[in-house]
Amino acid sequence: MKIGMVGTGGFSRMHAAIFTDMTDVRFQAVCGTSQEKAAAFAAEYGDANGYDNVTQMLDQEKLDAVYICVPPFAHGDVEQQLIERGIPFLVEKPLAVNLKVPNEITVSLQKKNVITSVGYHFRYRDTVASLKKELETCTVGMVTGGWMGSMPLVPWWRNRDTSGGQFVEQTTHLIDLVRYTLGEVEEVHAVEANRIMADLHKNVTVADIGSAILKMKSGVLVQLSNTCVLPDDVLEIGLHYFHSGGIAKIDQAGLTKCTSSMEVKEKDSVNPYVRENEAFLHAVQTGDTSRILSSYEDAFRTQEVTDAIMKSVESKKTVQLGGN
Repeated sequence: MKIGMVGTGGFSRMHAAIFTDMTDVRFQAVCGTSQEKAAAFAAEYGDANGYDNVTQMLDQEKLDAVYICVPPFAHGDVEQQLIERGIPFLVEKPLAVNLKVPNEITVSLQKKNVITSVGYHFRYRDTVASLKKELETCTVGMVTGGWMGSMPLVPWWRNRDTSGGQFVEQTTHLIDLVRYTLGEVEEVHAVEANRIMADLHKNVTVADIGSAILKMKSGVLVQLSNTCVLPDDVLEIGLHYFHSGGIAKIDQAGLTKCTSSMEVKEKDSVNPYVRENEAFLHAVQTGDTSRILSSYEDAFRTQEVTDAIMKSVESKKTVQLGGN
């Protein structure tokens, strides 16, 4: 299989390092924001061809699949070109800054069926599979958790118009995990504020603290918070599920199950990014999409929730979600 890449950042490197180790996979081409960046990236992984124009890359290369690893504001044209050409793609989250572009892409996918995968890698963790099995045997009351870390200092992340903010760009992973384990969201109410980062750095238009209440269609209440005021390398990401059998905590270290009689800790045995890549490329090669755990259409529903959170912040009102 001949693979193309759009983007030359950290996630592009992570995916390239994984699929270039696979058999029957060739890294054929990469497109960056400049010819120099693309050429340098290509040289790291063999003899891939470098481009600074997506259309040119797609015209000149016969690609079996393409990875899209670009900032939130840069989505839209690449996906539409791939759909038009019938080329499968794996796109990193989030799908965009808001719903406009994902709406358009979803309509295009309804007209032309193309294999898609979205980079919600938490779904591929062993511990998440164990968590889902645990929750099937009990009644969940509520969930609390958050994404607490530092602010990425790339200019586009600090700008609300180009990143969407922390709920859209980072906490989307936890929102997707909530959907994956508990079903769809019925309504949200959220607030944000600025405490530190706008005084420390120029051109900061994203909030640096925020909290949201999600009411699930099942009746479960979920409280999610996020902040980017912490020092570098200080990070806490996770969810606590409070249910009729006890507490289940999933975080970076793994899964902890607490009952009245015992505490059990589990760790992931397989890199979820590897499993995610294997599932996508298996689908491209065979047409079997059963191992893909997050299609574009499914990820669109996660994007709907993050969009509703931002609308709630702006309106200072509860926002209902429909059509789920």
